[in-house]
Amino acid sequence: MKVRPIDIAKRLNISTSSLRHYESWGILPPVERGANGYRIYTATHIAYFECIRAMSPGFGVDTTIKVLQLLRRQEIDEALWIVNEAQASLQRDKDMAEKTIKVLDTKELDNVDARGRRRWMTIGEVSKETSVPASAIRHWEKMGLISVSRNGDNGYRTFSPTQIRQILIIGTLRTAIWSLETIKNVIKELDHNNLEQARRVARDSLQFLNNTNRSRMRGIRYLYRLIELSEPADGKS
Repeated sequence: MKVRPIDIAKRLNISTSSLRHYESWGILPPVERGANGYRIYTATHIAYFECIRAMSPGFGVDTTIKVLQLLRRQEIDEALWIVNEAQASLQRDKDMAEKTIKVLDTKELDNVDARGRRRWMTIGEVSKETSVPASAIRHWEKMGLISVSRNGDNGYRTFSPTQIRQILIIGTLRTAIWSLETIKNVIKELDHNNLEQARRVARDSLQFLNNTNRSRMRGIRYLYRLIELSEPADGKS
C-alpha cells in the first residue's frame, strides 16, 4: 500500500510539513519518491508516524527518538528497556507524590525521641526517608528553596520534620513540572504552617502523573503495534 503525504497528514490531523519534520529526525525507513518527485509513504511509515504522535506527549521527543532509532536498527529489546526505565522512574515519582500527600495529611514525620523531644535527621537519613538524592537536596539548598540548619558541634546539616515536608513537596512538584515561583510560594506557605496549598498542589501533581501514565500507555500500545509490523518474520532481531 502506497499513501500520499496529504492523506497521512489528514489522518493524523497535522500538516505535511510536520511529516517532513519527523522524517528529518532520521527515525523512519527510507522514503521513495514518485515520478513527480513527491514522497510515497507505506503502511510502515504510517505506523511510525502514528507511534511518534502517540509516544511524544507522554515520553517526550528525546526518548521517543531514542526508542525509534533503536527500533530502526532492530534493537527491539534495547528499545523496550528504555521504555521500561522511563516507566520505573514514573512509578518512583508517583510513590513520592503519594508519600507527600500522606505526610501533609498526618503527623507522620513529627519524629520525637523517647522523651518527647524532636529528633533532627542528617542528610543521609533524610535522603533514605524521602528517596530524594542527597545531591538534589544540596542543590535545592543552593537555589534557596530550603534553609538548612547546621550542627554546632560538627557543622553537618540537620533537618527538622518541617524541612523534610519541604523536601518531599519540592521533589513532588519538580516531577510534575511546576514553575520555580510556584514551588517557592508553596514552601513559603509551609514555613507558616499553612498546609492547604501544599496539599492541593501535591494532589494536582499526582493527577499529572496519572495523566502522564495514561498517555504513555497509549504510546506503548502504538509502539508495540509498530514492533509487530516491523519485526522480522522469524522473530529474530
